Amino acid sequence: MSDSTASLRRKIVGARDLQSVVRTMKAVAASSIGQYENSVRALDDYYRTVELGLGVCFRESGSAALIVEQKKQTVAHAIGAVVFGSDQGLVGQFNDVVADYAIKTLSVLPGKPQIWAVGERVHGRLVDAGLPLMGVFSVPNSVKAITPLIGQVLMESEARHGQSAVIELHLFYNRHTSGAGYVPASQRLLPLDETWRRKLAELPWPTKSLPEVMGGGSTTLRALIREYLFVSLFRACAESLAS
Repeated sequence: MSDSTASLRRKIVGARDLQSVVRTMKAVAASSIGQYENSVRALDDYYRTVELGLGVCFRESGSAALIVEQKKQTVAHAIGAVVFGSDQGLVGQFNDVVADYAIKTLSVLPGKPQIWAVGERVHGRLVDAGLPLMGVFSVPNSVKAITPLIGQVLMESEARHGQSAVIELHLFYNRHTSGAGYVPASQRLLPLDETWRRKLAELPWPTKSLPEVMGGGSTTLRALIREYLFVSLFRACAESLAS
């Protein structure tokens, strides 16, 4: 009887210790989520500013804008994709959800996929599905760590695009919804097509003071497009981390 009582007491103590660990993990997660959510909200304003600037450049340059949709290829082309996952524990089906969504979406696109994974776990899930993986990046562990990651992703994609290997670039990530929910989402970043250009050119300027592009219009446009690509990738990563 004494042995049974002692064993029961040890189990109770162990359960209390586990409960304490879980409470600590929840507190740390809640703090991190707040940082990522704040960064997403801050990016919304900056994203809007970049779009307004692009709209001005496109209105001034007209149909001869720097970037238009590339003509359909007569041969099979590569489709680049960045899939954002998580390497944290206790995330349930997080990686399966975003991986399955990416697999399903890419399967109906014409072209051979070339995929970069953010996270070892989602990388393994994509490998198991038989998709060609070009590389894997570490999942950022803070808001400050997102910027170096995005720099790496842009360098990789630009190198592939410069070799004419990758014609399109898609992002796949889980977007945070209300409460503890999330839904898989995607965005096509490249090519920057005529529909996209026209949509931005039609954006109304928020004040009565109309803007003017100073200096070389092409230089300004290129700089704004780089910012658009950067902020799109940053927002997708921050959304995934918040999820």
